[in-house]
Amino acid sequence: MIFKELKIKGVYLISPEPYKDKRGLFRRHFCAQEFKKNNIEFKIRQSNISENKFLGTLRGFHYQKYPFQEAKTLSCISGKFYDVVVDLRKNSDTYKKWVSVTISSENRKMLHVPKGCANSFMTLKHKTIIHYYCSQYYNPQNEKGIRFNDPAFKFKWPIKPKIISNKDLNHKNFVD
Repeated sequence: MIFKELKIKGVYLISPEPYKDKRGLFRRHFCAQEFKKNNIEFKIRQSNISENKFLGTLRGFHYQKYPFQEAKTLSCISGKFYDVVVDLRKNSDTYKKWVSVTISSENRKMLHVPKGCANSFMTLKHKTIIHYYCSQYYNPQNEKGIRFNDPAFKFKWPIKPKIISNKDLNHKNFVD
């Protein structure tokens, strides 16, 4: 596994090192030793699959308040998605900054989102399935969100969102 830290500390784009032969391809999807070698302490507490029927489906931004903050590692089982991570750690040099990547079943990359950051993704193909590991159990009483078009961040999306839940559409403007 090859870990490349992005412009926000703790956000990694992870590339597999697949083994290929006449049978097909084999790759590790998670390895605690590899994460630890890259200074990522990540204990998996929950694993989720997001099945998205349509291109332009937007989910997020989601995060959980302290002490229920969670790290996530996302990958694409089928299809393609555009992911945005925003740093909400007030003591961080990149507080309120964001980065984006495109993950697909073809590029086989993964994205690691550290605790204290919010995450959102938009599907770029129909029938996109996203798998993600979480370091914390889902805690709805401590869940927070940011609207995809919040003026505090000026997020850029590759296409106009077509499907968004009412919950995600109705987050109030971000306030420090």
